[in-house]
Amino acid sequence: MCSAAKPLHGVLPVLQTPFTDAGEIDERTLQREIDWAFETGADGVVVAMVSEVLRLGYRGRLRLAELVCETAKDRGSTVISVGAESTAEAIEFARHAEAIGASAVMAIPPVATNLSADATRDYFSAIAGSISIPLVVQDASGYVGAAIDLGVYLDLLEQFGSERILFKPEASPLGPNLSKLRDATDGQARIFEGSGGINLVDCYRRGIAGTMPGTDLLDGVVALWRALSEGDEDRIYQLSLPLSAIVALQLQAGLDGFLAIEKYLLKKRGIFTNTIQIPPTAWQIDEETRAEVDRLFKRLQAAL
Repeated sequence: MCSAAKPLHGVLPVLQTPFTDAGEIDERTLQREIDWAFETGADGVVVAMVSEVLRLGYRGRLRLAELVCETAKDRGSTVISVGAESTAEAIEFARHAEAIGASAVMAIPPVATNLSADATRDYFSAIAGSISIPLVVQDASGYVGAAIDLGVYLDLLEQFGSERILFKPEASPLGPNLSKLRDATDGQARIFEGSGGINLVDCYRRGIAGTMPGTDLLDGVVALWRALSEGDEDRIYQLSLPLSAIVALQLQAGLDGFLAIEKYLLKKRGIFTNTIQIPPTAWQIDEETRAEVDRLFKRLQAAL
């Protein structure tokens, strides 16, 4: 069972899902990834978009959530992505996550339907009302779906309170939108940033409760989070510049850019045995991008 004793906070990396040559979840490699995350200083682990949840299928999503909670145990928080195209299915995923001991769930709105603000609010309200653990309301419109209206956030916070509703706003411009949410709630909103680290310095200064980066650059993000908490300005930029440059390369190809480069770096670290993604994909890392990632990764490791 996963621990839910402490509020979500700090560095919560989003897990990449490793696969065997046969296309099944590679359970041994997943355990190695989670173990490495906690050994590196993660405060918890997350199953979300770069875990390929939109491509895993119903049974695959349930199985991945179970494996993550079984492996994480009481070492930190566990957040399971439950967003779906129907409210009923999202509720089913959420109840399953709570039953297996997840600390919290996270959801994006449906991506196939352009919902009104009222319909978006009702969708999240139904999920939150079906469980007793916190719900992280995720706006992933930087690469999938539509932006969530600020009024939706405010309504949900008023209905459920700041212990039950958390936020991961990713609509551009990220920093100013984060500040709008912070100010509109008089600082009550607990906000997590999910830019992979490229906006972490800016967002930290705006008062976030934590960050949800990829697992591939976790050592750099943990060190950067500590430098931010200590106010070490030289260390902050020594770490953030190469880290941000790698994430900039990921961003240029959207979700598939994160998938391809993160899996490449996890294999380079010896954590993953391959870079298999669930097809179809729109982009794969090319040789010139790989060479630039290698140069930047070497600089980040030198800074560490």
